[in-house]
Amino acid sequence: MDISIMETTAQAIVAPGKGILAADESTGTIKKRFDTINLASTEETRRSYRELLFTTPKVEKYVSGVILYDETIRQKGSNGKTLPQILADSGQIPGIKVDKGAKSLAGHPGELVTEGLDGLRERLAEYKELGARFAKWRAVIDIGPGIPTRACIQSNAHALARYAALCQEADIVPIVEPEVLMDGGHDIAACAEVTEAALRAVFAELYEAGVILEGALLKPNMVLPGKKSPKQASPEEIAEATVRILRRAVPAALPGIVFLSGGQTPQQATENLNAMNALGDHPWELSFSYGRALQEPVLKTWLGQADNAEAAQRAYLHRAFCNGEARYGRYTPAMEDQQVSLA
Repeated sequence: MDISIMETTAQAIVAPGKGILAADESTGTIKKRFDTINLASTEETRRSYRELLFTTPKVEKYVSGVILYDETIRQKGSNGKTLPQILADSGQIPGIKVDKGAKSLAGHPGELVTEGLDGLRERLAEYKELGARFAKWRAVIDIGPGIPTRACIQSNAHALARYAALCQEADIVPIVEPEVLMDGGHDIAACAEVTEAALRAVFAELYEAGVILEGALLKPNMVLPGKKSPKQASPEEIAEATVRILRRAVPAALPGIVFLSGGQTPQQATENLNAMNALGDHPWELSFSYGRALQEPVLKTWLGQADNAEAAQRAYLHRAFCNGEARYGRYTPAMEDQQVSLA
């Protein structure tokens, strides 16, 4: 284990003004995304779409790393280079999703635990050979009547810690993702309570597993009211609630926190990140690891047509630019109308 390699990688991922593109949608998930633009999901359309994202000129100014899916990390671009190599050549760090998805937690109806530890050591060794320098594992925690239970939180925290330790053994930076879902009608206080409990459990397990925090990153949800809650919250309320529980539960040794967008619109995700960074200095970098919040405008512009590729790349660069500004707390809604140039 070379912790200096992982520390350097983790710091590069959360470099000022930069964040992560989460392009690790499973085959089923990306099919749903393509269905919205009436595009067949084939190995070639998926490759073509991701190559469009990865080769966007100047995006490396705002995107430090990209999370890939198992299929994607093995694919080649139109120039014959592998997609991880294309990313690395432009200064974007390749990463990989390694979990096998959330499955029903035995004895706990309505709750899930993420699987994928079996064979993970060997998979990590292969992914490292293919170019991955960081990894991601997502746990899912829902809020509802009687849930989450302590068993659900502890089971997922333990799995996250075992995953993270295996990553560091392979000199791969682990991104630890305990996602408290924003489904349901709960208020922002309920989200804060569950998120804090989950984070406390995760960091206790990381400590027990010997994970070195300086070479790891956290990918949490923002503290938000549920989508069905009658009382929604402003970016300032979300920022204050989120930062409050992070300061309680996340050690300062961690280099950075890369938020998931989790059902927010692209603009909401940018506004909320901006509000957090506008609060002032924090012990850790507050960054982004967005999937749909970066890609939604791209898909709507691209529509699977080569003639739209340049406009789609401009849409991606624009969203990346807005989030890059939010990293400094200086994003404004007027930037939504600002033109960006690929030249």
